[in-house]
Amino acid sequence: METNLLRRPIPLTAIALLAIVVHAPFLFMQLPLTTSYDANLHVFFASHYAHHWFNPWNEKWFAGFSQTTYPPLGHQWIAVFSLLVGLRMAYMLVQLAAIVLLAIGVYRFARLWVDERAASYAAAFSVFLGMVSFLVYSAGQLSTTLSAPIYLLALPYFYHWSRSADGRALLKGVVLVLAAASVHHVTLIFGSFLFALPVIWLACMDRKPETSVLSVLFRAAIFAVLAGIGVGAVLFPYWVEIIRHPIEQIPIPHASRSNLLLNMNYLINYFIVPYGALILAMPVVIWLGAGSRRLRPLMLGFWVALLLGLGGTTPVPKWLFGRAFEILTFERFTLSAALLALPIVGLIAASLIDRFGGKAAGALTLASVLSMALAMGWLTWSPFHTLSGLNVNSVVEFLNRGGHDHYRYLTLGFGNALPKVSTYAHANSVDGEYNSARLLPEMTHYGSAQLTSSKFFGTAGMESLRAMLKHANNYGLKYIFVHDPYYEPMIAFAGWRQIESYDSGSITVWSKEDVPPARPIQSDAMPTPLEGLLWGTLPMGSSILAIVLAILLPDRHKARGRFVPFPVRTTEPEFAREVR
Repeated sequence: METNLLRRPIPLTAIALLAIVVHAPFLFMQLPLTTSYDANLHVFFASHYAHHWFNPWNEKWFAGFSQTTYPPLGHQWIAVFSLLVGLRMAYMLVQLAAIVLLAIGVYRFARLWVDERAASYAAAFSVFLGMVSFLVYSAGQLSTTLSAPIYLLALPYFYHWSRSADGRALLKGVVLVLAAASVHHVTLIFGSFLFALPVIWLACMDRKPETSVLSVLFRAAIFAVLAGIGVGAVLFPYWVEIIRHPIEQIPIPHASRSNLLLNMNYLINYFIVPYGALILAMPVVIWLGAGSRRLRPLMLGFWVALLLGLGGTTPVPKWLFGRAFEILTFERFTLSAALLALPIVGLIAASLIDRFGGKAAGALTLASVLSMALAMGWLTWSPFHTLSGLNVNSVVEFLNRGGHDHYRYLTLGFGNALPKVSTYAHANSVDGEYNSARLLPEMTHYGSAQLTSSKFFGTAGMESLRAMLKHANNYGLKYIFVHDPYYEPMIAFAGWRQIESYDSGSITVWSKEDVPPARPIQSDAMPTPLEGLLWGTLPMGSSILAIVLAILLPDRHKARGRFVPFPVRTTEPEFAREVR
């Protein structure tokens, strides 16, 4: 009885419930808002849409910036849910939806390559994947964790259209691609190569006898052209902004570009923790993938993503990306490598369970749980700690009373707590946490990211801060909140004096008397009303259309018990024979 049960696929509904049971407690405790780098940034963006849906111009950072520089769909869904449960819990609901969709997306993507049972194992493993926990609870990269599963859901339709010219697959696949791009365009761009090329290769191998390779490639090209036109239209305001103001700032250092072998903390943070027990399976993934004609495209995609995810450890990323290497971060490739490996890992798991029964199932479960436990434990053990949990209530209260919001402010030593201040304070800041939107010369002319963390960027950071203090009157910069005494001598010398302190002196407030009230800064980066209308309708419309199509146009193959159509095989698949 036990053997028969272990040989059955795990129901997809059970996997979705598993994802909810495992991650919902951490999310409902709002853990990402206190432990991750970017979760509060996404809440800040969503807060703007909740109040100004059709106006992407946000005056709260950089004395004004356009949110059309960042695809809006994830933030807009948070804004919608915030009307019911508030911003913080709305973020958690969207993040939980992303985790559940990832398990479903992994299952459907894996079904292109392996049987239903192996695909179900791959989906179950994705729930405990160290990289997922790393992105959710440490990095806080909601856009990556939400766009990746939507893209995975689009790939089977891309395969089916390319192989058999199903018009429904074309329509649903293209709409899902638009929704994925509306969440995060960068994930889509790189995923097109790492995921789509292996899928095209597979479609050519699985083509019908009467279909030529050129026909498959032609249909794939049609899909790509339609998706490209659609993405161009849905994100039109983004492309306008990028053309108008290309990113030409001095590159800002990022640890993921480092040689991981030269720093043990970086190696743990960007390799051991994200992959976890998957590291043990990598040699088998490569061996099995290389030896199977069907799995070879998947293995090659995994291998390329693995090399790219190592950042500066190998010369490959620099060769491929050139100058773009200095502005990319490379965690996204680690996620891609893990997702590309999972179908083969599911196949390995099925073989081990067939051979060793319950012992193998127990060992695989333990390895999965330990992978997630390592990622969660690293939140405590890691030498890299955020300030997202800093209590900023007193700062927000100060800015919202006594007409203080007539002036701009600056925080020093607040790190990732800055978005928390900006979300709830009425006043505007000259600083911000989103590097690509910066247009102020005091920031773009130096290799520094945020002013609030200036000292961590060495001379470049302090020169950037010094330039901003020098031009304080031009921006109406009157108040500075300090959470690090390191900055106090500099701002005192620049003419500020301390007026208040909070939390037993851990936060001090400094003011400069001769600063005039802040005035709006006119910029040609301000979106037009038409761009605001497009930004408020097309991205959200793409996701709603995807949901409607899923309901009104159910997959025809579902009646046959398959989520993705395969060539029917009457004998045991080649890859199943090989693994045994």
